[in-house]
Amino acid sequence: MSHTPETTTDKPTCRIVRPGETYDGQQGLTYFAGIAAETVGSVGICMHMVRIPPGAWANAHLHAQHETAIYMLSGETEMWYGEGLEQHLVLRAGEFLYIPANMPHQPFNPTTSEAVAVLARTDPNEQESVRLLPELDGRHRPSR
Repeated sequence: MSHTPETTTDKPTCRIVRPGETYDGQQGLTYFAGIAAETVGSVGICMHMVRIPPGAWANAHLHAQHETAIYMLSGETEMWYGEGLEQHLVLRAGEFLYIPANMPHQPFNPTTSEAVAVLARTDPNEQESVRLLPELDGRHRPSR
């Protein structure tokens, strides 16, 4: 799959992105490339899929100046969030989750089944707005 928009002019056009190519995010999870500036030349949105293996944790992070919307396709995940990751929620298949811009969060999959979700952000770049928060890692994460 090419990461260059297939256009003959500078004018955007409709594009299909077929799942398959993956990238490792700074968050510590593997994402399936989808709609992004890198794949289709989008300028206001990024949308991709993530599969979270059983027991996997993302690195604590936030998305600077960009909102995130998530739809849980299958499985169940949990997330610590807030300034010191003091708040907690459980997201189940069929539910939507909204994460405001600049909100520290750390999702994880405590179950024995894979979790699959579709994510969309107002940042058109796959990883540009990710800011890791290593000072929050380990606050809730079990030692390995």
